[in-house]
Amino acid sequence: MKDKRVVVTGGAGFIGSHLVQELLRLGNEVVVIDTLLRGNKLPSEVMKQIEFHKTDVTNFEEMLRLTKGADIIYHFAAILGVDIVADNPIETMETEVNGMQSVANAAIENGIESIIYASTSGIYGHVAMESSVNEEILVDPRTSYAMAKRYNEIYLASLHEEKGIDSVALRFFNIYGVRQDNRMVIPRFIEQAAAGRPLTVYGTGKQTRDFTYVSDAVKASILLAEDVKGFEIYNIANEREKTIGELAVEIKELMNSSSEITFIDAPKKRYDYEVGRRYGSSEKLFAQTGYKPDTELKEGLTALLEMSK
Repeated sequence: MKDKRVVVTGGAGFIGSHLVQELLRLGNEVVVIDTLLRGNKLPSEVMKQIEFHKTDVTNFEEMLRLTKGADIIYHFAAILGVDIVADNPIETMETEVNGMQSVANAAIENGIESIIYASTSGIYGHVAMESSVNEEILVDPRTSYAMAKRYNEIYLASLHEEKGIDSVALRFFNIYGVRQDNRMVIPRFIEQAAAGRPLTVYGTGKQTRDFTYVSDAVKASILLAEDVKGFEIYNIANEREKTIGELAVEIKELMNSSSEITFIDAPKKRYDYEVGRRYGSSEKLFAQTGYKPDTELKEGLTALLEMSK
């Protein structure tokens, strides 16, 4: 994708900032909309190359004004972090649902071609514990965050049926990389290991996740924007399981850290987030684009640690 005017909501966040950089590299004009409530992860040289607006996606008048002339909207604005989401369920729902409606109505008014939406693998909840999950599996959202994300997927499907707006929902599986903050497990472990503190693992550490490197997620997000037709959902997954205990050991070894690994009970409010097993299938993504996320965890962690120096 090149020579497009692209709006990225949440473009100063972790995944959004990487997406913005790649869109610029490919020759696009980029407009970033972000409240900066969680800070600005965009490098200073990138800020000079974009059109930046500090505002909230729930403000329809602003979204209508700022998306004029755009070809595509990447709607990545969200409230992230298990503890923050668990403590702020109403704000989470309002940001997701009202934000989507604001973005969608602006797209309709301004005749924008398509919307690419950052959804989540959390939508799958506690289902499919025996195998990888694909987009056809009946989902089981249990948290306010996952429910709002699923609502927005259904909203986008309805939007296509009634208004003809084409869109894609990206179900991201545990994206990691440079600029991610310690609300997430990998940067938390790295911070603990660097300080010589114990790496704290919730539960037994046998729960699995599918860790996907951020540059892979960005590549998939851009490839899927090339030819958006109707409404489609795609997993963005590495297709490899790793237990949280194994992750802690790998980070400790890569950093040559003397930190111990300790196992603690998860707070009650985290229950619905503490899924025993989850990894995804990216077969649908591969069928559409010829690409799957392919960075192995050790390779991604090594690159992350090198860039963090």
